[in-house]
Amino acid sequence: MTGIVTAAGPPELLRAAIFHTPRNAFHHAGALEAYADGGLLIRSGRIAACGEFAELHAANPGVIVTDRRGGFLLPGLVDTHVHFPQVRVIGSLGRTLLDWLENCALVEESRMADPAHAQETARLFVNALASHGTTTALVFGSHFPSATRCLFEAAAAAGLRVASGLVLSDRLLRPDLHQTPDCAYRESTRLIHAFHGRGRLLYAVTPRFAISASDAMLEVCRTLLSEHKGLRFQTHLNEDREEVNQVARLFPSANDYLGVYEKHDLVGPLSVMAHNVHTADSELARLAAHDAAVAHCPASNAALGSGIFPLRRHLEAGVRLALGTDVGAGTSFSLLREGLQAYLMQRVAPDGLLLTAAQLLYLATRAGAEALRLEDEIGDFQPGKAADFVCLRPRPGTPLAAIAERADDLARILAALFTLGDRDCVDEVRVEGAAIYERDTP
Repeated sequence: MTGIVTAAGPPELLRAAIFHTPRNAFHHAGALEAYADGGLLIRSGRIAACGEFAELHAANPGVIVTDRRGGFLLPGLVDTHVHFPQVRVIGSLGRTLLDWLENCALVEESRMADPAHAQETARLFVNALASHGTTTALVFGSHFPSATRCLFEAAAAAGLRVASGLVLSDRLLRPDLHQTPDCAYRESTRLIHAFHGRGRLLYAVTPRFAISASDAMLEVCRTLLSEHKGLRFQTHLNEDREEVNQVARLFPSANDYLGVYEKHDLVGPLSVMAHNVHTADSELARLAAHDAAVAHCPASNAALGSGIFPLRRHLEAGVRLALGTDVGAGTSFSLLREGLQAYLMQRVAPDGLLLTAAQLLYLATRAGAEALRLEDEIGDFQPGKAADFVCLRPRPGTPLAAIAERADDLARILAALFTLGDRDCVDEVRVEGAAIYERDTP
């Protein structure tokens, strides 16, 4: 496994417009901190200071200045739900969740049994994350241990922060994607010992969803979480009405979908539940009580016709939430596009919220860090945190460039970055001060 590269050179002061949300933008009106001529001081891969460039330059005479004027610095984007094996099924439209799984996603996931295919897909996947400005991701791995190993190794080589794990299922999928509970325990334990806490990698216990995981498999998940400190937990919850109904048939003793996971003590502060579109008020109250987080994936919810996420109800219940692209049911690796989709879906939701640009930035950065319990390390530009950031620079002659040139309101520019920004405007991405992606010169 390739070692991690950290920028350990002399201090560096980056000059550009800067946006970050060091506070929850749903709770604090002034959560957005923005600087038209900002400075970001980096020492040994950590944030030393963030503020007005002139002030930081005067306070640090002789520091190396990297001029990124014309660009916009944002904290590294955090994707809280994405599937590594599904890169090649993006855009399989016109299906509902269970139909799409059977005919598109799981067909491709079976191909991960081929080590060469898995290794190629892992490289493609981590490059897609980095080139879209994502520096941290909670990733569904593969049903095959060798392929999941390929993902961890590719993430380490690329310098990304990744939490992932072997996907666990023992029923109601393609037979080649099933494991016995004993095998799942053994293979998961091997992967935990190999990768959890190594550099920027974390392990996440990952049952696919309750439909494909028996009580015995869910008990394996509980055992793994109890035997190893700091493991994350991820799965799907209340994504699609047909799925919810099938879970009710499979687990007749459970009061609801969340109760299936609660029975095995799988819901807690290190748990991230994807989707939760069709949720009861009692489930929201219990998610908040458990201090669990929800990954909101609006593009996927729209593409599969799953429904409109009840954002207001989650916030009113006190449930932590962040954004996930849900590739490949989702339509892009771009969290900027995912933020725009969240905005658009809330505009047409019966009880929707009018999301601000600051709230979109929060959802794509610090909220993701909070969901993964990494807010002390990443998510904004507070001093002491890792220097994870993306520099966005609109290409000349584009509508985004024209807006950025004329707009004198920083919030207006940030809104335009979410409306028009995509991979095309990602200029540079760094993790702990070291570049993991640089755009080719046009």
